[in-house]
Amino acid sequence: MLIFSAAGDAQQAASEERGASRYLPEYTTSGDLILPKNWRHWVFVGSPLTPNALNDGKANFPEFHNVYIEPGSLAIYEKTGEFPEGTIFFKELQLTLAKENPDGSRTEASGRGYFPGPFNGADVTVKDSKRYPETGGWGYYNFNHHEPKAMTASLQPKAECAYCHMASAKKDDVWTQFYPMLDDIAKKFGD
Repeated sequence: MLIFSAAGDAQQAASEERGASRYLPEYTTSGDLILPKNWRHWVFVGSPLTPNALNDGKANFPEFHNVYIEPGSLAIYEKTGEFPEGTIFFKELQLTLAKENPDGSRTEASGRGYFPGPFNGADVTVKDSKRYPETGGWGYYNFNHHEPKAMTASLQPKAECAYCHMASAKKDDVWTQFYPMLDDIAKKFGD
């Protein structure tokens, strides 16, 4: 299987000059995205939750969304206020533990709430303005909505993910409004 880097060697060199090496997206020869490597060592940015129990049993995304950003891309974002080409966000999907109460919550030693359960797949978002011009410069991939995660994924149609990001995400089609760490950086640059 041949793999190709999404961003060129020049961007990799520029990133390294700034003191941050980067892991850039890798693709198969057919254009599918390869599941990013070592993503659990990336920077955790947040974990939104929209459980079924609070959405009449029909939440679009009933899991915790454990979101990570590739560290070299974060370093550039911190310095420039812009997500660089080749930025990767990794969203691991994690179900909640079974409900004990009518609102879907359960009671554990720490109190009543929603608690992480089994892993349920992953979504990955990649910035590449040339590769994804029709979706605001971002490509969206699903690596199964169950475990185990697929090793490769095809680009999702615009209506699956990009449309909502383009319509409602705060900065550069990224939901920075839900991730205080990213939003605080944007505010430093007047966004």
